[in-house]
Amino acid sequence: MTNVKAGVEYKINLEDKSFLLDRKKYKLLDNINTSGSITEAAILTGISYRTALNHIDKIEDSLGIEIVNSKKGGHGGGGNTSLSEEGFSILKECKKINAIMELHRYVNEIEGTVKKIDPSKGIMIIKMKDIEINIPLKKNYAIGDKILALINYDNIFLMLEPQESSIRNVIKGNIVELSLKNNIIRVKIDIGGINIFCDVTVSAEKELGLDLGKEIYVGFKAMSVATLKL
Repeated sequence: MTNVKAGVEYKINLEDKSFLLDRKKYKLLDNINTSGSITEAAILTGISYRTALNHIDKIEDSLGIEIVNSKKGGHGGGGNTSLSEEGFSILKECKKINAIMELHRYVNEIEGTVKKIDPSKGIMIIKMKDIEINIPLKKNYAIGDKILALINYDNIFLMLEPQESSIRNVIKGNIVELSLKNNIIRVKIDIGGINIFCDVTVSAEKELGLDLGKEIYVGFKAMSVATLKL
C-alpha cells in the first residue's frame, strides 16, 4: 500500500466542486480497490463499516459523483464492491501526489543570491558562499534576490574527474561523511563550505573508491534545481 503520512490531505477538484481527502479516506479507497469489499476495507483502514459508508457518502455528496459501484450487499455486507471510474481516478491522483512527495523526501536545501541573469542562454547564476551554480532563468527573479535552491539527493552525480556532458554544474569537494542505510550509501560532501548529500549504491561506492577525506566532483543538471524566492 502507498505510504501516506498522517496529516496529509489531498484536495480533490471536480469542475466547480472540491473536497479534502484525508489519510483515512485515502486508505479506505485504496483498500476498497484492493479488497473489493467495503467491510474488508473498513477493517483494514481501522474504522467501522458505518463510518466507511459515511466517508463514502460525504465524498459523493461533496463532489456530486459516485465513487463506488456498490455500497451495500454482498457476502458479509458491503461485498462485491469496486471503485467507479471517478473513484479510481481520485485514488490514482492521490497516489501520484504521494509518489512525488516520496521522490522529494530527501532534498538538499541551499541558500544563495542571484548574481547574474543571462537571457541569451536562458540561465541565472546563483552565488552560494564560495561556489556558483547555474539554474534555468526565472522571469520573476532579479539580481540580488535571495533564493533557496532545492536539489534532490538522487539528482546528484559523483565523479572522480570532471567530464564533458550535459551537466552544467560540476563542483569539487571532499567527502566528510559516509553512512549505510537500506543498502544505499549516503555521502556527505563539503563543497566550498556547503554540505551537500547524495545517495549511491554500494557497488558505485566501491567502484569510485569513496572514503572519508577523498576529493570528489559533484555534478547536477541545471534543470534538476528547484528554487524558491526568500
